[in-house]
Amino acid sequence: LAAGAVYRGPLGDLVADEFIFGEISRVSREAPVLILKHRERTVLPGGGANAIYNLADLGANVLEIGPGPGVTTDWLRERVPELTCVEIDRDLASFLERRLDGVNVTVVAGDATQMSFPDASFDSAVAFTMLHHVPSQELQNRLLAEARRVLKPGGLFLGSDSTSSFRFRLFHLFDTCLPVEPDLFAPRLESAGFGEIEIEKRPEYNTFKFRARKR
Repeated sequence: LAAGAVYRGPLGDLVADEFIFGEISRVSREAPVLILKHRERTVLPGGGANAIYNLADLGANVLEIGPGPGVTTDWLRERVPELTCVEIDRDLASFLERRLDGVNVTVVAGDATQMSFPDASFDSAVAFTMLHHVPSQELQNRLLAEARRVLKPGGLFLGSDSTSSFRFRLFHLFDTCLPVEPDLFAPRLESAGFGEIEIEKRPEYNTFKFRARKR
């Protein structure tokens, strides 16, 4: 008899689903809980990030903005033909480039508020749990405008971010942290030139996810 367990919670900045698989070895003496003999562990983007499961709309050429250590990059690269990542932290970008050498990922060290890509370069763009690291609302808006610029007509822009909480701010005590207000985000996307905007708040995880198309 095989069994699986799922843990859903914060993994750094990312909300993730952790699946732990194994065989039932016994029942705990302290409580009626099954004890598993560990066999396998898988972590997938979840919570606010699970918008990427709608892969049909991503297209062949996808841009990931601010991949950081590449948690979602690893998941995405196995499901899209071509993935480009733009990362402002040059050390992280260099690490990702070395780690992903020889696969379908191009890593670019650069600022997402002023990207070097030509207009209409990508079928879709994603940004997961990174907007709050952009230090001002003006720069965040410039990033939204740049995401629209590099998308092909009708291209999809989607992602997620964390909302403000005591634990979240404590985690970012010595880091840049400017959370996006979900209730005010749709007008900002519209001002950047997006339509078909959807915002879904996940208060149980202090996250929200968004989806929009280039007009």
